[in-house]
Order: sequence, then structure tokens, then C-alpha cells
Amino acid sequence: MEIGAITQQIDAAQLVLYTFWLFFAGLIIYLRMEDKREGYPLVTEIPGKFLEGFPPMPAPKTFILTHNQGTVTVPRAVPRAEIEYKAEPCAAWPGAPHEPVGPNKMLSGAGPSGYALRFDTPEPTFDTGVPRMAPMRVATDHVFDEDGPNPIGYDLVGFDGIVAGKITDAWVDREESLVRYLEAKLTNDKSILVPMPLSRVKDSTGQVLLASLKGEQVLEAPTLANPDQVTLREEDRIAAYFASGHLYATQARQESIL
Repeated sequence: MEIGAITQQIDAAQLVLYTFWLFFAGLIIYLRMEDKREGYPLVTEIPGKFLEGFPPMPAPKTFILTHNQGTVTVPRAVPRAEIEYKAEPCAAWPGAPHEPVGPNKMLSGAGPSGYALRFDTPEPTFDTGVPRMAPMRVATDHVFDEDGPNPIGYDLVGFDGIVAGKITDAWVDREESLVRYLEAKLTNDKSILVPMPLSRVKDSTGQVLLASLKGEQVLEAPTLANPDQVTLREEDRIAAYFASGHLYATQARQESIL
């Protein structure tokens, strides 16, 4: 027999190959089980029916969070709270696309207005554990460059030219040292956060312009439970509301270009 042969039909190279195949198959099954810790079992269109699929759900595992924020066990024994979802199928056949319903589609939780149910606590900084996002009235070690624009006091204007309120503060990211949100006092006395990437500061006219929302739609933007803190879940809702205006703010934006 040749060197490495165990029998006339089996040799060491075959065993190594078969061992690799078994290992790789086991790795795929393991990774597929681990990625089912969030989002499974799947919700189907049949009420009360859920889809688990193969491989089965993994055994619960507990993770310790940073900065003494407790633990999280996944998959969860108790279902998470549901997103306030306001959408209906546009046809009767299974798998039909869902269309948002209601007077304000930015609050439907569907499509681009959808958000994740992240922890309802502020995101901490890595080194000190203090809230990462903070208004400049709290993060007093951050100031605007005296040679640059300072939007505080500027009008907040929708893309229709309607003034929705005034900018009263800026929220900084303590780890990145940049402005993440602008705080505005609206004409209906609500205070909201406006994502900085979706805002354009026009220094010549003293305005902060929004390309995604009309002035009246800004008045319905999500608010904060704590005026000096923003939670991870609130950040997702704020981003979803303002970003979804690029599709839902007008009927024309929801139609095809051609």
C-alpha cells in the first residue's frame, strides 16, 4: 500500500477531508443557531403562528453589559415590547407589500420609519460610562468655534419654508467631539432633537433648513422623556422620523420618478 494508506480504499488524506467537511458543517449549524438569538421565531402572516426553521433555536445565554448596566439573556423568555406598527398589506395575496396608514406616515413604524427597540437607556462612553450624547448646557467643556457658525437662536425651517421653531441648544457626542443633534423649541412648545446630518445651517439667513420634513410635520417629531438625556431607543425613533420624510413627507415623493 502507498504511504499514508490505512486500507486499500481509505487513506489519511480522505480522513482529513471528511473531518474538515464535518467540522465545516458543524460550524455552519452553530453560526446559524447563534444568529437566531435576535428576531426569532419569525412572525408569520397567520395570527399565532411562528416560524423557527432549521436549525432549532439555541439555548438561552446571558451576556453581561458594560458599566454595570445589568445582563441580557437571549433568546428572551419574555417577548420584547412591540413597535407601534401602523401598516397594512396592499393586496390580499401572501407576501404583499405593506403600506403605512394614518395621517402621518413618519409615525407608522413601517419602511424607512421603522426603528429598533434598542435599550431605553442612554449610550455610555467607553471610558467613563457617562451618557455619550449630552446638550452643551450639560457638556460645558464643549463650545462652538468662535470663527464658525453657531446655530443657537436660528429658525428651524421645513422644506416648505414654514418656520417650526428655534434652535435652543446643540447635543454633542462626547467621544467624537462633534454635534449629533440640534435641540429646538417648537411653536407648539415641544422640545425636540433634530439629527445634525439631516440639517443644513444657513448662516447668512440665520436658519437651519430641513430637506426631509415640512414645517408642520416637524411639530409631531418624537420628544424625550428626560430633557437632558437621550436613550438609544429614542435616538432610533428620532432618526427614523426625520429620515423617513424623504419618502413619506409628500405624496409625490412616494410615486415613481418616470
